[in-house]
Amino acid sequence: MSQTKFAYFEGEIRPIEEAKVSITCNTLHYGTGCFGGLRAYWNEEQEQLYAFRLADHYKRFLNSAKLLHCRLDYTVDQLIAITVQLLQREGWRENCYIRPIAYKDDGFYRVWLHEATDRVAITSQPVGAYIPVDKGASVCVSAWRRIDDTSIPARGKVNGTYVNSALAKSDAMLSGFDDTLLLNQDGHVAEGSAANFMMVRDGVVITPPLTSNVLEGITRRTLLELIREELMIEVAEREIDRSELYLCDEAFFCGTGAQVTPISTIDHRSVGNGDVGAITNQIRELYFRVVFGKEANYMHWLTPILQREAVYA
Repeated sequence: MSQTKFAYFEGEIRPIEEAKVSITCNTLHYGTGCFGGLRAYWNEEQEQLYAFRLADHYKRFLNSAKLLHCRLDYTVDQLIAITVQLLQREGWRENCYIRPIAYKDDGFYRVWLHEATDRVAITSQPVGAYIPVDKGASVCVSAWRRIDDTSIPARGKVNGTYVNSALAKSDAMLSGFDDTLLLNQDGHVAEGSAANFMMVRDGVVITPPLTSNVLEGITRRTLLELIREELMIEVAEREIDRSELYLCDEAFFCGTGAQVTPISTIDHRSVGNGDVGAITNQIRELYFRVVFGKEANYMHWLTPILQREAVYA
């Protein structure tokens, strides 16, 4: 696998070795930053790298920064341009993950947000599957509850929030599971450790609403549109009880990292017959055709990194 060589750091693209923050960085001590998670996909036939929904991701990134009183002198278009330049410098010929981060760094510690110096850095690296499973993930319901929006903004990708995710994920893995589902403070299903959740019952795709303390996922939004408009499958955004998880016919995680990850068991109970379901397969196949630049109707979601004319397959 290739190694990261560059980063956007302190206003320019630099060798990765120069992209370092001090031990006194405020965000290191208090988690007072936010980040984004983006992917770019290498289409071997077209010899093109496609970055997926950059504008939507950077709009959410700036919104997350706004929640933290960050003062950033960047527009969505500027962040897209920087990302394209960074990926071109790296010259990736494989799928890669892109990580922008906004952080506060004044060289001393403070627990308030509004007077800090805010900075942005962006890196990228090759990436494979977030959950390396072939036939579906084994999942448990976590004893930890999803952080409530009245405590830390759940709809933003705030650094400190992910301690909640890390505690739940580690407990699940140490107990022999691949991942976990967190309930919200009301006892309804929220999401996975780092992915949104969808399930299928009686031919209907069901997912928790954004008001259930879930991240406003770009992949979630993508799939909802594809399921409704392309696959013509009914979708319900509603609260899900824990016991309903044990009765669903299919289930899967979705997100930039998870992409579309089928779930085979929940709390040692088989989801359906334990295999990847027919609807999940349809969604998965369509999603990957879209992100790899093989669906002409959705090329507006993709930013080609290399200067080549796309040929649809």
